[in-house]
Amino acid sequence: MEHHTQAKYSKSLDPDEIEEVLMNEESDEELGDGDEVVEPHVQSSSSSEDEDDAEKTEVAFRPARPGDSSNFFNFTGPPNGINQSAASDINAESSPFSIFILFFRQVFQIIRTETNRYFHQYMSSGTTGSNAAQPPNVTIKEVYTFFGLIIQMGLDQRHSLKDYWSREEQYCTQFYSNVMARDRFFHILRFLHFENNDHPPNHDDPDYDRLWKIRKIFDTLNSKFCELYNPTEHLAVDEVIVLYKGRVVFRQYVPKKHKQIGIKIYKICDSLGYTYDMSVCLGKQRQHATTQTHGTMLQVIQRVEGLGHKIFTDSYFTSPALFDDLFQRKINACGTVHHDRRGMPQDIGPKYLKMKRGDTVTRVRGTLRAVRWKDRQDMYILTNMHAPPVEGNFTDESGQAIKPRVVEDYSAYMGFVDKSDRMVNSYGIARRTWKWTKKLFFHLTDMTILNAFLIHKSCGGKMTHKNFREILVQELIIHSQEENVTASAISRGRPSPVASHLTRLEVQHSQHWPSKGKPRRCRVCSLHKRTRSTLYFCRKCDVGLCVVNCFEKWHTLVNLRQ
Repeated sequence: MEHHTQAKYSKSLDPDEIEEVLMNEESDEELGDGDEVVEPHVQSSSSSEDEDDAEKTEVAFRPARPGDSSNFFNFTGPPNGINQSAASDINAESSPFSIFILFFRQVFQIIRTETNRYFHQYMSSGTTGSNAAQPPNVTIKEVYTFFGLIIQMGLDQRHSLKDYWSREEQYCTQFYSNVMARDRFFHILRFLHFENNDHPPNHDDPDYDRLWKIRKIFDTLNSKFCELYNPTEHLAVDEVIVLYKGRVVFRQYVPKKHKQIGIKIYKICDSLGYTYDMSVCLGKQRQHATTQTHGTMLQVIQRVEGLGHKIFTDSYFTSPALFDDLFQRKINACGTVHHDRRGMPQDIGPKYLKMKRGDTVTRVRGTLRAVRWKDRQDMYILTNMHAPPVEGNFTDESGQAIKPRVVEDYSAYMGFVDKSDRMVNSYGIARRTWKWTKKLFFHLTDMTILNAFLIHKSCGGKMTHKNFREILVQELIIHSQEENVTASAISRGRPSPVASHLTRLEVQHSQHWPSKGKPRRCRVCSLHKRTRSTLYFCRKCDVGLCVVNCFEKWHTLVNLRQ
């Protein structure tokens, strides 16, 4: 009946998967003497009682009366879509890169700085010989190219990263080798870092942040999510799991999820699937252990307070005390609830009241309405925005239970987070061999791309999600190569046709002149499945071209396969 009460999965863990060796690197998370690797988390009525001691004294519910009505707040938020005050130049004609860079401009700078810093820390640690040749620092434009390849890999899933540079006939795709040399890509991936290791926080500090290795990136993106977009009136709060089976102290186990083990993220999403705010579950932090679910909910919704949004939650969060707090913040709320949560009316529980299919009972306390509805199973709902449903038995001609309005609304709006998670994972770029910091970061990257796509869609854009990603890949690579980004002493191969669309069609001061050198394959002939060597090449594009016909076609035709 309720989509959050599905049968639990019985999948067992492979012990070999727990002890993964991540890219031959040491773990990013140093576990303390008292820390456990896995903190099991089963979502049930008992696990949801963490905040009970902090909840308010129970006030008795009463039966519904004919004069009871809804008392919701009217929505006063801005129109849904791009926040014009933060990005006034974004519209339906904007390119994917121009939207994505609004989120990632600062992130790219952080990654370049911390990746180079981490590499020099590694070299100075004495792990390698002092005479070893050191590759040059990563440039910001190389970061663009790196992310272009990473996103493209999500569209072109392969078993191993090395397969993308394979010369085997069934794998060979020149795009990757033309854009960046394999060794340079793996160098950036290996030393990809997000925080300075020289000044780690004190593990024994009461305010120790378990997310400190990626906190700067996380907070930057989270702030941009809220700054650039105005969500719809209806919102949903739920959790998603970033699959991860390696060593991290705040890893969670949620049996009801398809991805049962990993890093849990609480998200608030609107009807488009846009992630407006989020928070990582870091386990039972010392000073907040007794108010975890209640406090997490208040943290996630703090940016929509006072606007009359309608928020839907599942039974893990819902409680009378929470909904009282939300009402004080001018937030309408509706959600399933465990019948034995503190503050719930006991006289409608299964021990006191037997019901048959189609039965509905309601209890009222102030602004709260507690509803029990019977279909194949019992469903308990708490709401502060619906009028109490009429009590009685309601079935159709075939004996099927008729849903009250509150149940219909919950079924219609609760799935926004699941919708977002499905779209995020459609072209996921995360790999199971990465550290937890990288695993979480690339999930955030997927989430950012989806948010950028939804902003474009809300402005009237007609692209599909897949097409948005494809164009974003092209634009990232074009922006990097326009700046003539190369790493000295690093062979990057010749530029791909995709990356050369803008530069090869320049007219003013083009400098596209034929030169003569060593024999190489003609690029245009290769596109037409012909193998032909030539001594001539374009001085600026650095590609082999037959001086007759092919040189002209390369610099005048957009579609070279014509």
